[in-house]
Amino acid sequence: MEILDDLNIKTTNMELYKTAFTHTSFANEHGKVSYERLEYLGDAVLELVVSDFLYNNTGYPEGKMTKIRAHYVCENANYEYSMKLGLNKYLNLGHGEELSGGRDRKAIVADIFESFIGAVYLDQGYLKAKEIIYKTTIEFMKEHKLDYFDDYKSELQELVQTDKRSLEYVIVDEVGPAHNKTFKAIVKIDDVIYGEGIAHTKKEAEQMAAKSALEKSVK
Repeated sequence: MEILDDLNIKTTNMELYKTAFTHTSFANEHGKVSYERLEYLGDAVLELVVSDFLYNNTGYPEGKMTKIRAHYVCENANYEYSMKLGLNKYLNLGHGEELSGGRDRKAIVADIFESFIGAVYLDQGYLKAKEIIYKTTIEFMKEHKLDYFDDYKSELQELVQTDKRSLEYVIVDEVGPAHNKTFKAIVKIDDVIYGEGIAHTKKEAEQMAAKSALEKSVK
C-alpha cells in the first residue's frame, strides 16, 4: 500500500489498514468488517492531539480552544486532510456506491481520515498517529488554511448566550441505507424553530441548521 511507504509505516498487520478503507457497502457485499469502529477510535485520537496542541501552544481560554478545535476537526476539514493524503484511492466500495460516486463523497472521504488514524494508532502507536495529524491537521491550523470553514454552532451559541436564551438541536429525520444515511436537524431557540439543515452526518446537519438560523439574523 503506497500510502504506508509514503508515511514510512512498516506494518505486519496489513488487514488492519484494509479494514480502515472498507466502506459498509463493500463490507456487506463481501462479508468483511467496515471502518466504522476504527473511525470511532481515530476521532478520539484526533481530538486528543488537537486539544493537546492548543493547550500547550496557546494561552486561549477553554471556549476559544473548543471553537478552534471544532473548526479543524469536522467533516469539511477531515475531507481536506484525507484528500491531501490521497486516501480515497484506497477505498473499498460496494458496486452501487462506487457507481454513484462514493469515492469522492465528502462524508465517506472524511470518515476514512479518522479510520486511517485509528489504524495507525493501533498498529504504530500514539506518536506515529500524532506525527500524521501534525502533517495534516496541525499544518492546516498553523497556516490558517481552513478559515473559510465556519463553526456556525459556536457562533450561534455566542449570540444566544448574550440574552441567556435556550438553544437546542434535534435530529428530526434520517433516511437512506446504513452506509449512506442523510440526517435532518433543526435548531430551536426558546423552543422556536429558527433553522434546519440536512447532511450525511448528525454533526454536519446541526452545523447547517445553525447556519440557517444565522442567515435569518437571529435577534
